[in-house]
Amino acid sequence: MSVTASTPAVRTFCITRSAKMVSRPRVVMAVGSNTISGASILTKLQKDCATPLPVLRHVADAMADDMRAGLAVEGGSELQMILSYVDALPTGNEKGLFYALDLGGTNFRVLRVQLGGKEERVISTEFEQVSIPPELMFGTSEELFDFIASVLAKFALKEGGKFHLQQGRTREIGFTFSFPVKQTSIDSGILIKWTKGFAVSGTAGKDVVACLNGAMKRQKLDMRVSALVNDTVGTLAGARYWDNDVMVAVILGTGTNACYVERVDAIPKFQDPSSTSGRTIVNTEWGAFSNGLPLTEFDREMDAESINPREQIFEKTISGMYLGEIVRRVLLRMAEAAHLFGHSVPEKLLMPFSLRTPDICAMQQDTSKDLEEVGSILYDVAGVNSSTNARKIVIDVCDTIAKRGGRLAGAGIVGILQKMEYDSKGLIFGKRTVVAMDGGLYEHYPQYRRYLQEAVTELLGPEISRNIVIEHSKDGSGIGAALLAATNSKYEHDF
Repeated sequence: MSVTASTPAVRTFCITRSAKMVSRPRVVMAVGSNTISGASILTKLQKDCATPLPVLRHVADAMADDMRAGLAVEGGSELQMILSYVDALPTGNEKGLFYALDLGGTNFRVLRVQLGGKEERVISTEFEQVSIPPELMFGTSEELFDFIASVLAKFALKEGGKFHLQQGRTREIGFTFSFPVKQTSIDSGILIKWTKGFAVSGTAGKDVVACLNGAMKRQKLDMRVSALVNDTVGTLAGARYWDNDVMVAVILGTGTNACYVERVDAIPKFQDPSSTSGRTIVNTEWGAFSNGLPLTEFDREMDAESINPREQIFEKTISGMYLGEIVRRVLLRMAEAAHLFGHSVPEKLLMPFSLRTPDICAMQQDTSKDLEEVGSILYDVAGVNSSTNARKIVIDVCDTIAKRGGRLAGAGIVGILQKMEYDSKGLIFGKRTVVAMDGGLYEHYPQYRRYLQEAVTELLGPEISRNIVIEHSKDGSGIGAALLAATNSKYEHDF
């Protein structure tokens, strides 16, 4: 079904459950010589997760250093520092009809936007979201892209109303492709590998834009890809359209990433004489960062059992995919060693990822005297009967993990800003600079968001931090891709 809206509805990140009346036996703690107290486990956790100012400074400095190393030479650091080849950013002058395709998981979105220049800006938008049939996730490249192109063709047939293409033009599309790609130009990129549960044959090593263009041709769809972008790059472009001070974009959701506007002459591994603006967007892939992070035994165990051991360590400490799982592992240890929930260990608590980040977010919002919502969530998702004292310990564990994650994310942002400030000789901290944030973790987890902002303020000081504006840019990657198609259009704009 086609929807006309500026942005689609976003599912609430914090899940509220009605409290259930369950029997809650007295919790036995610190019984016998083989047990330890839940409080002692919590104390060690808080010590291992601590992010005092010196730790934050080290993380920020190391992030800036790793960025420079990654820009100097391919493989120079953990950060890939991928070049986007975006030479022109949206200015607000863009006019015309442009499309976007956002493929980042088991669902994809198609979108069209009518742009009216400085005076009218975004005249109208429409989008559809479609689920990819499971069999296509394991099929051939041609089958997957033919399906996507067929949806796009049907969507294009519904074009009308406020949407109109200027005579003599081909419809242009921005393609947000959130899988590992080696970008070779603004409108081409070689797929490195499929992730997120996809195992499509015949695509690795091929240009994904060529795959899509071929499928559109088979559908007799008169449309061409003008821009291939990562979702973080799309977020920056979408936010920049409304605010010229946007210089950084960060996604904090299930996963995490960051990109920023960089000077071409500050990228030794890339000297493109064809660059007209002298700037481009660099996709840091900062989830791979690991230098100096405060890690616990629970982080190390989770990493060792993951599908990518010793990789994406920053992502595993700050993103929504992992925060709930870290908390579950701590609570399991408390249940086993400190009898936090009685003498038996709940079977559900043994299941990896049974406790999700939306659950720990919802528990932290419980302000009732007996923490009934916490008790309800523990019972629902972990099969746990809990006392009020046990629930208080659970809240402290959630807060410890969320605090570390938010503060480390804030330090990462400061690291990017420091790198930009040093190279631009004072042109970042001395003026209003906007960091565009997207993702459900940032949007819906108020404690995490507060800890992030506090870390930025601590690191930069009250005076400089007043110039750094962290703004929520909801669902910016889709329209951002359409805007980048507009700025990289083969047609001249009528300004």
